[in-house]
Amino acid sequence: MTRELAGLRAVRGVLFDMDGVIYVGTRPLPGVQEAIDYLTSTGRAFLFVTNNASKTPEEFVERLAEMDIRVRPEQVLGSAEATACWLAGQVAHHSWPRGPVIVMGQDGLKVALQKNGFELTADPNAATYAVAGINFKLTYEELANVTLAIRRGARFIGTNSDATYPSERGPLPGAGSILALLTTASGQQPLVIGKPNRGMYEQALARLNLTAGQTLMVGDRYDTDISGAIPLGLWTAGLLTGISTRADFEHANPPPDLIADNLPDLVARLRRADQR
Repeated sequence: MTRELAGLRAVRGVLFDMDGVIYVGTRPLPGVQEAIDYLTSTGRAFLFVTNNASKTPEEFVERLAEMDIRVRPEQVLGSAEATACWLAGQVAHHSWPRGPVIVMGQDGLKVALQKNGFELTADPNAATYAVAGINFKLTYEELANVTLAIRRGARFIGTNSDATYPSERGPLPGAGSILALLTTASGQQPLVIGKPNRGMYEQALARLNLTAGQTLMVGDRYDTDISGAIPLGLWTAGLLTGISTRADFEHANPPPDLIADNLPDLVARLRRADQR
C-alpha cells in the first residue's frame, strides 16, 4: 500500500477550508454533500474551518443551506469562535486575567466572545484585551479606541492575518490589513489565532477530539491552509479548486501529502484506500 493510501485509510477526521474548497463566492463546488455523506458513512468526523470572522456558526449554516449543503453549527469553526475559545482557554488554564474586551469586528466575533464569558467594552481605558478581525463597517473612532486600548496595555489579539477578502469586485482589504493599520498605530504586534497559526488547528483538533496524525486538512491555499497544518503533523491535501495551482503545491517546501483536482477526486482516493 502506498504512503498516500495508508495515510488516507488512517484518517478519522477531515478539516475543510471553506472558500475555494466548499464554495467560490455564492457558488457551491462539486461533490461537497457527497464528500460529507461518505465521511459520515465511514465513521469519520469533519469540520469546516474558515478564517472568516464576520459570521456566527448559525449564519454559516444558513449560508451553506442556501447551497443545499447540510451541516450543523458545531461542524463549522470560524476564526472568530476559534479566537474566543482560545482566549477563554488562556484564562481558564494559563492564568490570564478575565477582563473586558474591546472589539474591532462584527457580530460573529462579538457573539463568540460573549458566549465564552467575556464582557465587551467600548472604553479603551477599561479593556484588558483588544481583539480585532474583519469589520466591513469600521469607523475611524473604532480604530482610534482600539489603538488607544492597545497603547494603554490591552493585549492585542487578531482573528486572522488574511491581507485581502475575496469579493465579486476583486480582492478587498481583509482582517490582516486592519491588523496592519492597528499595528502601525499602536506599535504592537498582534497574537493571531486563525490559519496558518497553530491556535486555529488546536481548536479544530480539540473540537473533533482527534490527534493530528488522525486528521486531514483540505485546502486550496498553501500559505494559509497547508503551511500551518504540516508542522503540527496533520495530513494535508491541496485542492485545485481555488487559489494555489498544482505547481504552487508541488514546488512548496514541504509540499502537501497529496494534490487532488477537486472533492470528488479526493473522495475517490479515500474510497480506494478504504477498499485496500
